[in-house]
Amino acid sequence: MRILHTSDWHLGRTLYGKKRYNEFEAFLDWLVQAIETEKIDVLLIAGDVFDTGTPSNRAQELYYRFLCRVSVSCCHHVVVISGNHDSPSFINAPKELLKALNVYVIGSMAESLENELIIIQDKEQVEAIICAVPYLRDKDVRSFEPGETIDDKNRKLVDGIKKHYTNIVKIAEKKRNKIIKNSRMNNQRSEIPIIAMGHLFTAGGKTVDGDGVRELYVGSLAHVETDIFPKSIDYFALGHLHVPQVIDNKANMRYSGSPIPMGFGEANQQKSVVIIEFNTDCLNTNDTETQVRQKAEINLIHIPCFQKLIHIDGDLKTILDKLEELKNTESSAWLEIEYTANDYIGNLREVIDKAISDSKIEVVRIKNKRVMNRVMKTISKSETLDDLDHEEVFIRCLDAHELSGSDREILSNTYREIIKDLHEEDVNAE
Repeated sequence: MRILHTSDWHLGRTLYGKKRYNEFEAFLDWLVQAIETEKIDVLLIAGDVFDTGTPSNRAQELYYRFLCRVSVSCCHHVVVISGNHDSPSFINAPKELLKALNVYVIGSMAESLENELIIIQDKEQVEAIICAVPYLRDKDVRSFEPGETIDDKNRKLVDGIKKHYTNIVKIAEKKRNKIIKNSRMNNQRSEIPIIAMGHLFTAGGKTVDGDGVRELYVGSLAHVETDIFPKSIDYFALGHLHVPQVIDNKANMRYSGSPIPMGFGEANQQKSVVIIEFNTDCLNTNDTETQVRQKAEINLIHIPCFQKLIHIDGDLKTILDKLEELKNTESSAWLEIEYTANDYIGNLREVIDKAISDSKIEVVRIKNKRVMNRVMKTISKSETLDDLDHEEVFIRCLDAHELSGSDREILSNTYREIIKDLHEEDVNAE
């Protein structure tokens, strides 16, 4: 059995106003081809399919067209969980229709844990048991009590996540043992891996500036230690972090990462998907039970770059020299330019636009460090709320009231919790 793990597509995401549908479409075309080439049996999509809870018609078209194409390929099973960017009810809406295509979607925590278990079966053979756990929201796993401290909330949140995974894996183990016990009667193979899915932030996970990864939980703890997850999980397909990575040196617990760079901070990353193939490591049999320890053979398949992103910084000469170099190679890259010299240039945008006027290069953002520093030191009377984001407004309110120490920390944590709740609101729910 060959499994492909991917996540964090963020269909519909823009880059400083630039639409990226051509990149998303190119990736999905490539993924369909990779599934065929690698003879993939099961596809796992570990959350953040869309960038917002109200995806555009074009983003939806890309998603559903992809699922239809995969359904008639060699891949006979697709499992999709929601991430923190997804609307649970939107992901769940076509659940019954997609099931006819062997596409299983889990948008929100199920009332019965049995409904988060997906039994992967090929004819009469059970190939794997998947614990498809979606992004677990605060309200799903933590009870609220008056007078709680941030530490209390963090502890209860982690306890809730641990309990959820412990319970669902126990159910999976019981199902596996029952299937194996009856294997002599139905010729069932004894190698049945338990695969978990999740969309969360594990301790030690790497992020990069500008990747758009929102904190999933409030408070200093925020990141979940890996030792809370059951040891019997044979592979843990994680989503949320955009950097492809292994967690705690555990080869079978990893983030696939986003398929395209979500910002210039990811521009130099080699994006990839994960392919997992299971083989029996050891087999212990007694009169009452058969136990199997799975060994996962894991390989990465590199994803091509569909739109080059380049960050350039330096003084004006350095910037212009780099632009000339890119023009000579007929580059069609999107650029983020940061002017870092102390000399003031009032017409920086005009100079850069003239330099690239006869090329395919596009400049999507220009940062003038000297101007930014000057602005930060003074607050213009003409400044409006449109010029600031919500975090900057809140910080300025704290500064204006001269709040510091524990009072500032408490208010900051409370504010972030409110913002997180707003992000988690399911805009498509009735």
